[in-house]
Amino acid sequence: MSEPRDLADTAPQRGPRMMSPVGTGPYRSQVPPPPSGPPAWDGPPPPGAHHPGPLPPLANRLKSLSDRMSIRWRLTITYSTLFFVAGALLLIVMYILVRPVLDSALRVEVSVPEGTPGWLMDYWRQEITVRNANVTTTVLSGLITRGLLALLGIGILAIMLGYVVADRALKPIMQMTATARKLSGSSLAHERIDLHGPDDELKELADTFDAMLVRLNTAFDAQRRFVDNASHELRTPLAINRTVLEVALSDPEASDDLRVLGRTLLGTNARNERLIEGLLLLARSERELSVRKPVDVQEVAKTAIEQLLPQALQQDVQVDHDLHPASTMGDPVLLERCVANLVENGIKYNGGEGKVWVRSGIVEGGAVVQVANTGPHVPAYEVDSLFEPFRRLSADRVESAKGAGLGLSIVRAIVRAHGGTVTAVPRDGGGLVVTVRLAGGPPVTTPSAR
Repeated sequence: MSEPRDLADTAPQRGPRMMSPVGTGPYRSQVPPPPSGPPAWDGPPPPGAHHPGPLPPLANRLKSLSDRMSIRWRLTITYSTLFFVAGALLLIVMYILVRPVLDSALRVEVSVPEGTPGWLMDYWRQEITVRNANVTTTVLSGLITRGLLALLGIGILAIMLGYVVADRALKPIMQMTATARKLSGSSLAHERIDLHGPDDELKELADTFDAMLVRLNTAFDAQRRFVDNASHELRTPLAINRTVLEVALSDPEASDDLRVLGRTLLGTNARNERLIEGLLLLARSERELSVRKPVDVQEVAKTAIEQLLPQALQQDVQVDHDLHPASTMGDPVLLERCVANLVENGIKYNGGEGKVWVRSGIVEGGAVVQVANTGPHVPAYEVDSLFEPFRRLSADRVESAKGAGLGLSIVRAIVRAHGGTVTAVPRDGGGLVVTVRLAGGPPVTTPSAR
């Protein structure tokens, strides 16, 4: 493995950098190399990475434009088009009806004295016919011209009124959308649309949605209660089993076979206890937060690293960290468990003489924690499934002694409860890069010593 190079030579120019000037740990003097080494903050692709192909035909471009158009503008254009078509049809009908009326009104009977030459009478009749045709043409042309101008002016007004009408028609749907966006597993109990108005189709849709929320809330509550109660009920017999095994192993007259069996059963019992603790923590983290106060992610990460450092030394895994202050609002205990799970996963699923990198800082106003580790190759299509409960890489059940498969599930539940996001990407060369992003909070004040 080559020695780390200088900052200016190896720094990737991707994504925003941490804003805090203070960092801790041996990792701060280094620069994250490309994904084959320590991780870098996620960012936009480098310039020139995207090469657009030839433009699609006009028909496809118009179709793609209509697909991207919002339903509000679709309704507005529909109203306006119908108005223009109705106005044009009205003008055509008026043109057809007014022409015979004008021809009838302008018809003139010429009476002349006796003895008037025939050529003079023919001249008068021809002159009257030409003037009548000119008058008819002028009137109809003025009717069409002024009608089109009036239709254009009123059409512009119709577009504005159509937009207002579409907005009012879609207001109940906007209310449903806003309610759906605010929904989470912890807010199902009190978030409802509660649409008021006439008993029309939209009111029926809103009431159906509210009834669905009630059923979902009941199902979620039943699931949480079952997990919580089952976990509590299982802890007691596991504690009794552990006590009985420890007493049996402490007997000086116990045979070697009994001691081997006892240690094996103690290990199995310990794994079951960790599973139960994980289920309890998962059930707790999926509920609404009961504690919200300023937390410095730097201190949380530092505490998690200190707690897991003996385990890392035991497994010959080096933990490098670059921790910068990053404040957020939330439950300190849950956030510490979140970071600890990420670091513990990085230590467990690592190769011999591997590494784990932990970073924290402020990126674009939010608190960010990133944990990466060496280890076996992780296919990109299996990354999302790792956040499901009891899921391991490649559905591995053989090495279940490493954990119950709840670590990343708990991380995702805690991050969602705090209104944040968690993403994971495979690391080139093996391992995983997990990034947790939380909303920024007020600075954490440390009480001064007196």
